[in-house]
Amino acid sequence: MSLPPTILPSITALHTHHPREHETFAPQAGVAAPRAFSSLRGSSAALSLNGDWAFRLSDRADAPDDFAAADYDASNWDTLAVPSSWVLHRDEHGQYGRYGLPAYQNIKFPFPVDVPCVPDANPTGDYRVAFEIPESWSGGKAVLRFEGVESWFKVWVDGAPLGFSTGSRLPTEFVIPATAGKHTLAVRVHQWSAASYLEDQDQWWLPGIFRDVALLYRPPRAVVDHFVHASYDHTTGKGTLKVDCEPAGHVTVPELGVDIATGESVTLAVAPWSAETPRLYDGLLDTGTSGETLPLKIGFRTVVIEDAQIKVNGKRVLFKGVNRHEFEPTRGRSVTRETMEHDIQLMKAHNINAVRCSHYPPHPAFLDLCDAYGLWVVDEGDFETHGFELCRWRDNPTDDPRWTAALLNRTQRMVERDKNHPAVVVWSLGNEGGMGRNIGAMADWVRSRDSSRPIHYERDLELRYVDIFSHMYLFHHQVEAIGQQKEPALPDVALDAKRRNSPYFLCEYAHAMGNGPGGLAEYQAIFEKYPRTQGGFVWEWIDHGLPKRLPDGREYYAYGGDFGEEIHDSNFVCDGLVFPDRKPSPGLLEYKKVIAPVGITGDAKSGTVTIKNKYDFASLSGLEFSWSLSVGGQVVESGTLAVPEVAAGASATARLPDITLPPSLAIGEGVWTVTAALAKPTRYAGRGHEVAWGQFPARFTAPTGLGTDHTPVVAQPTVKADTVTIGPGTFRASDGALVALGDLPVSDLHLEVWRAPTDNERFGGDAARWRAAGLDRLHHRTDAVWVQDACLFVRTRVSAAAHDRALQTTYRWSSDGSGLRLNVAVVPKGDWAGITIPRLGVVLALPSRLAQVRWFGPGPGEGYPDTKGAGKLGAHDLSIDDMQTAYVYPQENGARPDVRWAEVRGCEGEGGLRIDGVPSFALTARRWTTADLDKATHATDLTPRDKVYLNLDKAHAGVGTASCGPGPLPQYILRPCPTEFSVVLRPL
Repeated sequence: MSLPPTILPSITALHTHHPREHETFAPQAGVAAPRAFSSLRGSSAALSLNGDWAFRLSDRADAPDDFAAADYDASNWDTLAVPSSWVLHRDEHGQYGRYGLPAYQNIKFPFPVDVPCVPDANPTGDYRVAFEIPESWSGGKAVLRFEGVESWFKVWVDGAPLGFSTGSRLPTEFVIPATAGKHTLAVRVHQWSAASYLEDQDQWWLPGIFRDVALLYRPPRAVVDHFVHASYDHTTGKGTLKVDCEPAGHVTVPELGVDIATGESVTLAVAPWSAETPRLYDGLLDTGTSGETLPLKIGFRTVVIEDAQIKVNGKRVLFKGVNRHEFEPTRGRSVTRETMEHDIQLMKAHNINAVRCSHYPPHPAFLDLCDAYGLWVVDEGDFETHGFELCRWRDNPTDDPRWTAALLNRTQRMVERDKNHPAVVVWSLGNEGGMGRNIGAMADWVRSRDSSRPIHYERDLELRYVDIFSHMYLFHHQVEAIGQQKEPALPDVALDAKRRNSPYFLCEYAHAMGNGPGGLAEYQAIFEKYPRTQGGFVWEWIDHGLPKRLPDGREYYAYGGDFGEEIHDSNFVCDGLVFPDRKPSPGLLEYKKVIAPVGITGDAKSGTVTIKNKYDFASLSGLEFSWSLSVGGQVVESGTLAVPEVAAGASATARLPDITLPPSLAIGEGVWTVTAALAKPTRYAGRGHEVAWGQFPARFTAPTGLGTDHTPVVAQPTVKADTVTIGPGTFRASDGALVALGDLPVSDLHLEVWRAPTDNERFGGDAARWRAAGLDRLHHRTDAVWVQDACLFVRTRVSAAAHDRALQTTYRWSSDGSGLRLNVAVVPKGDWAGITIPRLGVVLALPSRLAQVRWFGPGPGEGYPDTKGAGKLGAHDLSIDDMQTAYVYPQENGARPDVRWAEVRGCEGEGGLRIDGVPSFALTARRWTTADLDKATHATDLTPRDKVYLNLDKAHAGVGTASCGPGPLPQYILRPCPTEFSVVLRPL
């Protein structure tokens, strides 16, 4: 019903929302055209503006902007370091919140989705700093350059507005007169803006001026921009150099005798650049009188797509890569050059040869280092709109013409900034932004500007616009089908043909979250088998944990939800190959082994070793080889191994020495180890750094004794009123529980099938199904205890409340007089269909004085069925504390697989326990229970108990990578079935 016109109320509009200046689709205003970062390296002067700036934080975007006036008094403002992110500044007690709090979301936008608007509650940082232009700059211009500001900022100099910019991980330049004297720079930064919709990049939201700020002097004929074209013809061994420059100038490369004008080309014999042999030539660009000289780093290389492969300098390359976010625990994205170089040294030392810049262009210094050290780089645009997926991609910028200019702007700024880096071999348009017409617009522009590199964008699965077929987290069998060109056909015949003739890589795979990733070796085997599958990039390099302090002073690494976020994605931000402190994780050590550039296999019968060179370009001349022979974990002989010259992709055979050991040494498990190490120091590691290794059995007699299946049983059980004794073992007669082994107290020995779920099991894996089956809350009932045939038998029923299925477990104890042999027989009862288990073994508790473990088996690090390639078979010795892997989110860790024997002793070598496998077992030793580990959410939640807990496992399930991607492969899945296993316990 409508009201009559005569009684309609009069309406006064008090407020109507209109998009504010930071809610514009326009990417920039008042800025200079983008250009190569290397154009900044001329002989002209520069003034760094990094340092302490005056700072004020407001809760809303509409705070008064009078602060920009030249005479504004900001003496009562705080001081903030530039570069930095304001939310990461802590008070004197180490607590966050002084300038707001960090927040983590993976996909979800942390504000209502209403393009282009953002909330009124919009943290806004105002900055002021004074600078002085010297007299020597008079007559030229000055360029004010910001390398990175999140997310929208406006700039004033001496109260005059210069313009605004977006594109947080991209540079912005403003041109100002080079007027000598003192000046004031004022900057306003909004945390949220329309541009935030383009920057949903699975990371902490960290507003502020987080990269360098500088003032650059530009003389009259200064280099505006230049483009180095340096190709290589592998058929002739010659390179062609041409340098385009504005204004025109002259190029010299003294080492090559080059002396040409810009715009001219020259072809001559050169050594090519590759990630394995990063040969750079020093050149000089000179723009003449009143101009400047600019140093050049020139790497000759050509990238093409041919035979459904990415080829560099005529050869197919295999990317053994990693995704890299920029992160330091205390500095956020304000990563120092020293940290960048340390990361690259770690990558190279662990055989990584490629980096995908996820999901934005990195600090330009990182690419300089990639050129120098040698890394293939996929340079990616500052663009991700993943949060629109939760809105069914409505209003997604990828297909919205209102955003075309902004997306083109971001692509142009990336390409122009980074075009002179030989390390950059692929342009990537962005990440997880769906599909649409703006992808085509960006791809078209890139081809028009730089046709020398192929274009990648993973969500273009039909290759309508890009050149590389790519996926994230595809299963092994799917990758293999693509390698065989048997992927499902596209409806469009032409697109299908194009895609089948395109190279393929996994831009993300093997989610390195917590314990894992599993299945790396199986992926690598596919990559090496099929030329079209050119490797991939593990997600990702580093755990993004932020240090946080408890009231008692203890620190731990915080993640999503630890800062009171309204919505968050927990520890999904901690998914790296290195921990926040950059200590390599077991996952990185496994990756190093899997992607090693030298394959080493041996045949003890023939006494030969086959050496396979898996480099794409380099020979093995930079490596030296050695061998060692060990028996029972002890090295008895060692020496150097003569290996002939082996070209890239080739193999050679070397002969092992003919060694005859005395009988006293030749009884035991013999192992040959062959190692490839650096023959001389490199930029990333010193001589002797291990690059690759291989092990294979020597031909010796296996040991005999209690640890075999033919143990003589000689000790008879002694039954008393309350106890049963067998050899060194003392048991309670009432329930058959082992209470002592010699003088060593033992308690709570029982079957265990539960483990604290790994991140890969909690996110997408089997943890929820395991809990639903009650595996985390099993009850143990003793059904029978009896003595028979010199053995003590204990039968138990292991089951969970609310379920009728059970594991009937029979423990059979026997002894030869000095040791105690335990045989465990497990029979599933009831309906176990569709149920898997994480482990199968026994756990027992020992006195807390035990502190040191020595074992013979793979090590020294942890390993699981699908992550144990990095373990070297040998004798290892670690403290129980050092056997723990301190994942940011506590979870199953620390297992040593395939252990032949282990000894657990006190700190000073005091007696304890020896365990022999029949023939082997997986060992875990820790100072807390599995339940303690399961309940913990941070490292500080784990408090040592007054006992040591040993898990002696018949089997573990693989860990897989189901937090993103596949779970364990079928061969690594553990299913309940009738099983027997044995170990031998001996007091020390």
